[in-house]
Amino acid sequence: MSVPKCSMLPSDEGYEVAFAGRSNSGKSSALNVLCGQKKLARTSRTPGRTQHLVVFNLDSERRLMDLPGFGYAKVAKGLRSHWEQELPNYLESRQSLAGLVMLMDVRHPLKPQEEVLIEWCSSCGVSMRILINKADKVSRGEGLNVLSSVNRRIAMSSGTISAQLFSATKQQGVEDAWCAIEKWLFGVV
Repeated sequence: MSVPKCSMLPSDEGYEVAFAGRSNSGKSSALNVLCGQKKLARTSRTPGRTQHLVVFNLDSERRLMDLPGFGYAKVAKGLRSHWEQELPNYLESRQSLAGLVMLMDVRHPLKPQEEVLIEWCSSCGVSMRILINKADKVSRGEGLNVLSSVNRRIAMSSGTISAQLFSATKQQGVEDAWCAIEKWLFGVV
């Protein structure tokens, strides 16, 4: 299901895990790898293809949500303005939101919008797992340095926020990511 407004989402019951990230962070690729599907979430060379709230029902009680990318996507100003209003509405109002997975490009970590999401999750008590994606694009040492930097940043926040290196292309970190997501989907804190 793909909907342009929060008011059109399925009933606010059960458990849902949302995926957020900058337009070129590899969010759709990560969703596909995590779900063991090649074309579940639409991928493209052009950033910003996810322009609605996309719902993937796992069963009657659990679902994954693919949120529109934020950042530099080349979309109309009106659409960008719409999402600047709808995304906070979704994040602040969904009672079934059990956790947020934020994708971050290892080569461009902790951009301002990512900082805003970290602070939001921290202040609202929403669990967050940061997948530092595209780890295959840098050396192991560079990746570990970025992970260390992100961990120092999230240590300053309250709440349950964790980070890990991830590569959708090489399927690195899939099992660790699913462990966190599975706990949220089954209401384990």
